[in-house]
Amino acid sequence: MSAGGRSKSRPGGKRASLPGADELFRPTGQGSESEAPAAASRHVMSSGRQRHDAKITVYVSADELVELERARLTLRAEHGVAVDRGRIVREAIAFVLADLAGHGEESLLVRRLQDGAAAEGLS
Repeated sequence: MSAGGRSKSRPGGKRASLPGADELFRPTGQGSESEAPAAASRHVMSSGRQRHDAKITVYVSADELVELERARLTLRAEHGVAVDRGRIVREAIAFVLADLAGHGEESLLVRRLQDGAAAEGLS
């Protein structure tokens, strides 16, 4: 760079004009967020992944973690589905909650939790 902070590589030392943050991070697509349904609390990022608004921490055993990772690898190797462990967990939660809503007392969640409570002597 020469004196005065001007670049020798560009005539006159002018920098390229770049868009500002407002332009780079502007909402895209049709309509505004306020028009989106309330259920659309998940936002799709440019990579196609969804951004989530809330976080929880779940502790699992070493064996459960190995099984979750084995499921992730099986999905990729045998079914061509490349997802992370979090996506598998979110899908499992959605499945179990839908089953609970649709089947109530006969749902897999109720039966497993009742069986677990009985095994622990809590019922």
